[in-house]
Amino acid sequence: MSCFRSLLLSAALLACAIPGVAQAAASTCPQHYAGGVAADILRPALAAETRELCFEEYGLLYSGISRTPLAVAEYLTRARIEEAQDLRREGAFHEEERLPPGQRARLGDYARSGFDRGHMAPAGDMATPEGQAESFSLANMVPQDPGSNRCLWERIESAVRDLTLAEGEVWVLTGPIFQGEELERLNRRVLVPTSLYKAVYLPSRREAAAYIAPNAPGTAWRAVSLAELRDLAGLDAFPTLAPDVQAHAMRLPKPRPHNPRSGCGEAGTAVTADHRSAAPRSPSPGPVTPPATRSAGSGRGGNIVLIVAALVAGIVCYLLYRVLGHR
Repeated sequence: MSCFRSLLLSAALLACAIPGVAQAAASTCPQHYAGGVAADILRPALAAETRELCFEEYGLLYSGISRTPLAVAEYLTRARIEEAQDLRREGAFHEEERLPPGQRARLGDYARSGFDRGHMAPAGDMATPEGQAESFSLANMVPQDPGSNRCLWERIESAVRDLTLAEGEVWVLTGPIFQGEELERLNRRVLVPTSLYKAVYLPSRREAAAYIAPNAPGTAWRAVSLAELRDLAGLDAFPTLAPDVQAHAMRLPKPRPHNPRSGCGEAGTAVTADHRSAAPRSPSPGPVTPPATRSAGSGRGGNIVLIVAALVAGIVCYLLYRVLGHR
C-alpha cells in the first residue's frame, strides 16, 4: 500500500512539473469564474509577478510585468444585464492602490499616448454604481487602439450582452494577447497588446468559443476554440471544461452596431474552424477614425495659391517701381 501511495505522489509531482499542464488555480472570488476556478496562465513569462484581484462584479489575474490584466472574469446573467441597462454610465479612471507602486499602471502612463484605456470588464456590464466605479480601475485596462475600442470592440461587448439576454447566463473571460519579440510599452512601463480576446461559455449548451481581434483600427475578427486560444494567449480560459468543449468553437453572434450613426462602418465577418468556407474572413477596411483635418492653405492647392499671390505681388511692386522711378 505504501508503494502504491508513493507511485501516486510521484505521478502527481510529475504532472505538476510538465510545462503546459493546466493546474487549477485557487480563487478568492470563485463566483466570477466558471466552475469556481480561475484561468490558468501557462506561459512562465506571463505567470511571473501575477496576482488575483477581486472586485464586486468581476475578478482578474493581473501581471506586474505587463502592468495589465491577463484574464478578467465575469458571470453575466439576464437580470444583471437588465439592471446594467438602467444604470447611468459614469466613472473616473484611477490607479489600483492594492498593487505595489512599481507594478501598477499609472494615469500618466496613458497620457498623450494615442491609446485608449480599454476596459476588459466593460462598464456596461456593471449592474451597481459600486461595480461600475470599480470597473474604472487601471488594473482592468489595457492600452487599446481607439479605432478598436470605440468600434469593433464595443460591438463585441454588446453582442455578448445580447447573447446573455437570449441564453440567460454566460461566463466570460477577457484579456490581451502579446505576440512577437519586440512589443511596445507606454512610458516604458505598460505593455501594449497585439490582439484582444473575449472567451464565452454557455452552460445551457455546453458550448464555448472566443472572439479574437487585432489591437488596431478595422472590423476584422475571428472566432476560435478555447484550445486555439490557449496557444495564442498562453492560458487555459476555463480549466474545468471538458476537452471536447474546449476543442470545438461554437458559432458566435456577429458584432453589430447599436448606434448606426457611430461612423464605424460595417462589422466584419467571423471565421471559425468549422464554418471557414461558409463565412470567409473579410479583410480589415483600414482606419475607422477620421483623418486630421488640414488647415486652410495646406497641400497642393495651398501651394498654388501662394505662388499666384507671390506673382501678383511681384507685378505690383514692378509697376510701382516704374511709376515712382519716372517722377
